Amino acid sequence: MPSNQSTPRLDASPTQNGLTVITTHINADFDALASMLAAQKLYPGALVVFPGSQEKNLRNFFIQSMVYLFNLVEVKDIDLTCVKRLVLVDTRRADRIGKLADLLQNPSLEIHVYDHHPIKKDDIVGHHDIHHITGATVTILTDIIRKKRLSITAEEATIMCLGIYEDTGSFTFSSTTAEDLQAASFLVSKGANIAVISNMIAREISPEQIGLLNDLIQAATRYIINGIEIVVTTVSFDYYLPDFAFLIHKMVRMENINAIFALAMMENKVYVVGRSRIDDVDVGEILSPLGGGGHPSAAAATVKGQTLTQVEQALLTEIHRHVKGLRQARHLMSSPPILVQADISCAQANTLLTRYNINALLVISKIGDNQRLLGFITRQVIEKAIYHDLGHVPVKDYMTTEIASVSPEAELLEVQEKIIGNKQRILPVMEKEKIVGVITRTDLLTVLVQQSQMNGNQSPDPFKHSIQKRTRNVGNFMQERLSARVIETLRAIGLVANDLTYSAYVVGGFVRDLFLYRTNEDIDIVVEGDGISFAKAYAARFGARIHTHKAFGTAVIIFQDGFKIDVATARMEYYRSPAALPDVEMSSIKLDLFRRDFTINTLAIQLNPEKFGQLIDFFSAQKDIKDKTIHVLHNLSFVEDPTRVFRALRFEQRFGFTIGKLTANLIHNAVKMDFFKRLSGRRVFTEIRLILEEENPTPALLRMQDFDLLKVIHQAIDMNNNTIDLLNAVKSAISWHDLLFTEDPYERWTVYFMVLIRTFDVDASQEICRKLEIAPRYENLICQQRLAAQNCLVTLEQKLPVGDADLYHLLHGYRTELILFMIASTRAKAAKKAISKYYNLLRKTQPALGGKDLIEMGLKPGPIFRQILETLLDARLNGQIETREDEIRFVHRWLKDNPNSPTGPSSPD
Repeated sequence: MPSNQSTPRLDASPTQNGLTVITTHINADFDALASMLAAQKLYPGALVVFPGSQEKNLRNFFIQSMVYLFNLVEVKDIDLTCVKRLVLVDTRRADRIGKLADLLQNPSLEIHVYDHHPIKKDDIVGHHDIHHITGATVTILTDIIRKKRLSITAEEATIMCLGIYEDTGSFTFSSTTAEDLQAASFLVSKGANIAVISNMIAREISPEQIGLLNDLIQAATRYIINGIEIVVTTVSFDYYLPDFAFLIHKMVRMENINAIFALAMMENKVYVVGRSRIDDVDVGEILSPLGGGGHPSAAAATVKGQTLTQVEQALLTEIHRHVKGLRQARHLMSSPPILVQADISCAQANTLLTRYNINALLVISKIGDNQRLLGFITRQVIEKAIYHDLGHVPVKDYMTTEIASVSPEAELLEVQEKIIGNKQRILPVMEKEKIVGVITRTDLLTVLVQQSQMNGNQSPDPFKHSIQKRTRNVGNFMQERLSARVIETLRAIGLVANDLTYSAYVVGGFVRDLFLYRTNEDIDIVVEGDGISFAKAYAARFGARIHTHKAFGTAVIIFQDGFKIDVATARMEYYRSPAALPDVEMSSIKLDLFRRDFTINTLAIQLNPEKFGQLIDFFSAQKDIKDKTIHVLHNLSFVEDPTRVFRALRFEQRFGFTIGKLTANLIHNAVKMDFFKRLSGRRVFTEIRLILEEENPTPALLRMQDFDLLKVIHQAIDMNNNTIDLLNAVKSAISWHDLLFTEDPYERWTVYFMVLIRTFDVDASQEICRKLEIAPRYENLICQQRLAAQNCLVTLEQKLPVGDADLYHLLHGYRTELILFMIASTRAKAAKKAISKYYNLLRKTQPALGGKDLIEMGLKPGPIFRQILETLLDARLNGQIETREDEIRFVHRWLKDNPNSPTGPSSPD
């Protein structure tokens, strides 16, 4: 610290009029300190003032090492009447700026605010107000400094960067934004010392802190508020503990807590720290009535004049008031409901129960668009009716007509009373006399079991109960991972869906690959509503065109540059028989996802504006992705659609996953029962082709052999060592070809397929192709042309051509796929080298002269043209000629040497 540092005069002399004071909230953290420093750069000559006296840890650090950076004064040394401008950073709450709140009574006071906390209705309103939702307030100020091109020293950059690191949890908190990372990058470029920051942020926990942390853990009480687990812990100290929030952060990570409120009595004040990792608990909103503030994920409050018990009770009241959870009927119900007309027969109703795998049906009468609820009928009643040969009788004759219902806003207790109290298997959810959903006894039982486990202080398995969706917002993650065009397109989809009162979701492989950090811009959209109507509306608004498939309720949106989006109506599939194509009906997103092949493909992200980025997981997809496991959704999955077996093997090898034990057993059973024989050859071939188009199909083919699945191609195919070596050689040959960047199109799957059937003659190969319904153009390539290439390779291996022209004529006409097949098939280095030379250097060789040139030379068109051009090509290939002039001289010489040719130069009369 410079020795000539002096304390500024703060009396009310005329020269002191118009003071600017920069301040922040009581109990300032590093973000608050960093923000005050940054604000000082924007307001030269301003005074920096702590509003309270509890910033001991921060102030000691800065006073001892970097006090010269701050124009720091005590609040008691300021004549408040001289203050004309108040600059607030990292807060806008009057009750959090201590004695400086008295300044707010001055009507002529100019107030400037820089804050990143959510705005509350009773916040201070500034004349100059800069507010952005970022991870740290200093991020906002850093951006202003950068835009104004103000100079900052390395020490200043370090302090400002420290504020960002602390308030974003070193960029691990969900509140972290792209702006925080950009600001940190800028500060590092200005000399911010990461080593200093790391020492401050990642400080080791002391033995004393370990003891306090243990006290906090032992004092923790777990409350179940509307199904949401919230931890509340209390502790008392005789002194102020500046690292209290740091200990809570440690506790959250150690105990894997989703929502916590920690209360500490310190020096006659109660300090409350709230942390939340779930959307259902907004700690900033909960602590606001206690005089606190912050974000939905992190907040704090300081309460004076109350005991620890009083504050705890007030906190619990606010928690109960604000945490609603997902326990209303609208959150528990399945929608749309499956309804039956009163006059359908019991036999028809039984078919519906089996098709949809449910145990009860609501019975209605429908006149026009109006429906009236009449009652319900259960599986037991219907089965008894059929047993007594009453299957033809209408369900209205045996339905239960005494039926209770609830509104979408009904709480769990009301739902429980009506299902259990009325012994009612199915509970309709009614809104304005319309049935909008149903809640079953199974739905209720699942919720009650979860609640029972959590109330018993057991740690619930968040992935166990698939009936309840798990949600979190991944909007920021999408912004980081996806291109600007894709984000813009997804937002536009949500807007159009909103206008139609539909819900729109991006689903399937796109979402799966998002979390696997794999690029995938094949966008699949599911609409709760009419998918085709949505596609038409979207195309009309954005100038695209569509193709529709009414039978499946699907459409493809095609943009002017060829970019495509697949749109589907949320649908439910059922199979009339094993291996049949599915019948399709409109459904909800939940049932739509249930029809999919594997759990990892059941993630959905909502796109409507108010819920954009909300990830929905009904079937533990996130857990299976984390565990790298392939699971089917139900035990009859491979019976309904055996092609899913091939997809399981393909995904397993592509992602490095493992097929779950039950799923593997179900595959073995499907092979044993030979469900594949019911599939059309084309459907089998489509799946095999997709496997062969993988970057490396060999591991998946080996897995096919493990499950005895290669027989679907031919019983004699064997993945022996020779076959494996050849398949690996194909991969190398394809890699070699792709590095040439020839832009010549080819079908990579055919090369692998030709290796698999290389030992079969033409007749057997044709039998395989026709069994798999392979298109004739591929059949010719795989059978006749492949055999010709094998014979050509034998010739090449036995005797290499003497000249390049002979090599050219031997290999000319073979497609790229056959060239790659030959390169992979031969072990003779000389033959491989010769084929490579042909493909790289000779394949596209042509004479410079053409027919027109020969006519201009006085030759008459005829068979001699072909003879001359072929001779020219051979001469060029063998290096006898190089330029166009060489060719002209060569033709004249050739004509002179062949005077009796049928077409020679015309001679003058």
